[in-house]
Amino acid sequence: MAKRLIPSLNRVLIEKILPPSKTNLGILLPEKTSKLNSGKVVAVGPGARDMKGNLTPVSFKEGDSVLLPEYGGTEVKLGEKEYYLFREEDILGTLHD
Repeated sequence: MAKRLIPSLNRVLIEKILPPSKTNLGILLPEKTSKLNSGKVVAVGPGARDMKGNLTPVSFKEGDSVLLPEYGGTEVKLGEKEYYLFREEDILGTLHD
């Protein structure tokens, strides 16, 4: 049975996108010095409350590709997969094609 994590407050659950290290034919690719630290939003919390008690929803939604800071996030392992929990304000932005 797979576990499902629903983040609390304004936290966002991210699956990091790792660039491929080799091609389909097994050729090793050189490590790029400027690799993009990005991830895919897997789940979002309901949001945080402001000073008046009103709920401010999280601005990201499941499936968004996001730019992550170089450091930070809390590692969470669910089954065989690794995810990271970030606060909404720590995520740098969304990535679009």
